[in-house]
Amino acid sequence: MARRERHVGLPGWIFVPAALGAALVLLPLAGMVSRVDWSGFWSLVTSDSALTALWLSLRTSATATLLCLVLGVPMALVLARTSFRGQGIVRSLVLLPLVLPPVVGGIALLYTFGRRGLVGEQLDAIGVQVAFSTVAVVLAQTFVALPFLVVSLEGSLRTAGERYEAVAASLGARPTTVFRRVTLPLVLPGLVSGAVLSFARALGEFGATITFAGSLEGTTRTLPLYVYNLRVTDPDAAVAMSLVLVVVAVLVIAFARPGRGVL
Repeated sequence: MARRERHVGLPGWIFVPAALGAALVLLPLAGMVSRVDWSGFWSLVTSDSALTALWLSLRTSATATLLCLVLGVPMALVLARTSFRGQGIVRSLVLLPLVLPPVVGGIALLYTFGRRGLVGEQLDAIGVQVAFSTVAVVLAQTFVALPFLVVSLEGSLRTAGERYEAVAASLGARPTTVFRRVTLPLVLPGLVSGAVLSFARALGEFGATITFAGSLEGTTRTLPLYVYNLRVTDPDAAVAMSLVLVVVAVLVIAFARPGRGVL
């Protein structure tokens, strides 16, 4: 006879705010869907400018996610596997973009990599201009998305513990071998989860991008910026492209949902 699972009972009142919270999320989406011009939807989302913005968003978001992996994995390892004075402050600074208004991040990037910025002035002297270029889009996306990977991977590293790594090291494995053969397989779900969330955050980035990179068609006008420009000139197209972004976000969340082994 199958054994029935026991669940802890919830107070009845808890369902009221839960339903209100769900309505707060779902009703705006329903309102947007109700305004979509379905008869012209396909032509709106497949226009040359729309496809250009979509392709730019996918390309820059993928590049930003790769940068997040290259930079975020070592950062998470240092935070999870070492202990040093001021570590809490360092962690807070690493996670700062999570709570920092994106436009403030864009201003910070502009005064760092802009023509008169902290680093940009030296780059401009050798003929390298970062601001208001596709590189600026990638930097802005990486800036806001990096903490998602660090948080996810650091949590996975702390949950996995160091027992297996210690055993491998005691058997003579070099640190790089331990990292490649033991650590990465242990935290792979957290790593994939962080990468997926970083990609989603990069894809939806707006504030830092428009401040640091501007909105130049084919160069820096990603899909969120394209939707922002359309909301005045062509509201129907803006709603259609907004729905495209929602669908992409849902697909990303579905890929990373519990039960798929990612989150």
